[in-house]
Amino acid sequence: MSYIEILILRRLRSGPAHGYELRKRVEQTTGFVLHNNSLYPALKRFEEAGAVTKSAEPQPGRPPRLVYTLTEVGHELLHDMLADLPPDQAADPAEFMARLGQFSLINSAERAVVLAARTRAVREQLAHFEAMRDLAVAHAERWGALATGEMIRGHQRELAWLAELGELAAQPEGTDPWPAEPGPAEPGPAEPGPAEPGPAEPGLPEPGR
Repeated sequence: MSYIEILILRRLRSGPAHGYELRKRVEQTTGFVLHNNSLYPALKRFEEAGAVTKSAEPQPGRPPRLVYTLTEVGHELLHDMLADLPPDQAADPAEFMARLGQFSLINSAERAVVLAARTRAVREQLAHFEAMRDLAVAHAERWGALATGEMIRGHQRELAWLAELGELAAQPEGTDPWPAEPGPAEPGPAEPGPAEPGPAEPGLPEPGR
């Protein structure tokens, strides 16, 4: 399973839809372009698992179109996917953001599990970039040091943001002290926000200087 499956089930949670309508719902609420070669294989898997049902809807002068409806099994599957972030997916910002955008559908303990998984992944990535930066400095790779320095700052910012999210996620729904930010109703899979400009990474001296 991946964030694509989450997006599909989440949109079906809003009501039955045929394939084209479902694609447009996903695109309009997340900005993610869902192609048929991703949509229909996923719907077939969901149907085989009992998560969705399929029915034919008559159309005047045209072949019937197929309408998909989320079942109770589908509701449970969506919940279980949102409440879990496996290690192999935790390092992917898209997987994390797909779950974060639906935190209202899971409880505070489940949110904590997802945030902890992402935090571990970001810390591991941060350690990797710090090691890369040290190597770049040791080998007088000025631009390598600049690039990894920016990656380090981005991961440090995300760790601070994840800590803030942890405090917010621990509160029951309806007690959110933060004002709603403008934007799409549901954030799509994307990086966790634009990087803010930070101080320049100290460059290495050019050879011979």
